[in-house]
Amino acid sequence: MRMRYLFFFALTTVAASLQANSLESILTAYEAKGAGPFSAQQGSKQWQRVVTHAGKGKPRSCGDCHGEDLKSPGRHAKTGKRIEPMAPSVNPMRLTDAKKIEKWFKRNCKWTWGRVCTDQEKGDLLLYLQQQ
Repeated sequence: MRMRYLFFFALTTVAASLQANSLESILTAYEAKGAGPFSAQQGSKQWQRVVTHAGKGKPRSCGDCHGEDLKSPGRHAKTGKRIEPMAPSVNPMRLTDAKKIEKWFKRNCKWTWGRVCTDQEKGDLLLYLQQQ
C-alpha cells in the first residue's frame, strides 16, 4: 500500500512539473505573438459561452462534452465517447503535452465555436483549466 502511495505521489509530482513547464512554455509562445495578459476568470466565461453555428442548429459550449464538473469524466455529445476529466488536480497527465494541447484546441474550437480560437482565448482557457 505504501509503495502505491509513493508511486502515485512521484507520478503526480512529475506530472505537475511537466504541466507547469508545458503551460509556461505555451503561454510564453502566445505572449510572443502578442496575446496576454491571461485571465482564468475570462477563461471560465469562455468555457461557459454558448454558440450557435449558422445553419448548424444546436447551440454548443465546452461543457456539452466536458461537463460542468471538470473533475469528473465527460462524454462527447455526438459520439458518446468518454472524455477523461479536464481538471489537472484529478488527471495529472492533463495539460502536459504541448502538441496535444494545440491539437485539441484546433479541433474543439472549430467544433464548438465554429472557428479557430485566438491565442488570447487559448491562454485564458488554459489558466482556467489549470485552476481546476
